Amino acid sequence: MVLPLHDDNPIRYVRFAYVAYGLMALNAVIYLFEASLSPAAFDQLTIDYSIIPIVVTNAYPNPLPWLPDWAPLFTYGFLHADWLHLLTNMLFLWIFGDNVEDAMGHWRFLGFYLACTALGGLAHLASNLSDNTTLVGASGAVAGVMGAYILLYPHARVLVLARIVIPIPLPIPAFWMLGFWIASQLFYVMIGSDEPVSWWAHLGGFATGLALAPLLKRRDVPLFGGH
Repeated sequence: MVLPLHDDNPIRYVRFAYVAYGLMALNAVIYLFEASLSPAAFDQLTIDYSIIPIVVTNAYPNPLPWLPDWAPLFTYGFLHADWLHLLTNMLFLWIFGDNVEDAMGHWRFLGFYLACTALGGLAHLASNLSDNTTLVGASGAVAGVMGAYILLYPHARVLVLARIVIPIPLPIPAFWMLGFWIASQLFYVMIGSDEPVSWWAHLGGFATGLALAPLLKRRDVPLFGGH
């Protein structure tokens, strides 16, 4: 297991990553609301606003007829199954999101984040068209942030907690840390893992981040930077 703790990569263009930290706060507030619900209400909220492939493809009636068919491609990304699910996603967003926002600017980063949310959801949908389970979580969007980061700052040092025999903090280049992460997602897809994780949402979000980062970054931000 490799868990990122911190990156040595200061922001240069913005004073504060308002969007990244605002998204973290929004996800936290929504989860606190979820946690305040009864188990039945929690489950109903998840059904109403998550991606359920058989609902999105109109094979099964939408539980909220007034909600546009495209809306779950965004709303699912702001719901989380439990506090560990939330904290893991927000940890990655906290470490990598500020630099990607710095490279793009506030508004372009917000559009980028939402695009990664939607396309991560679409990747999950395309690979599970007949599935009746719910997809929730910001991991597709966060994977997009990681895809942008590995392209923009592959040489930046990331302090990770690596479990070999015992957990050991190690500073390694972002390329190796994030490269290991995406390789593990591909591995689980190839072996057909039955864990309750949407590997395809991760891959779709990551690919979106790779594709959009060169288009949305500031002109004077080079690719393959970091130190």
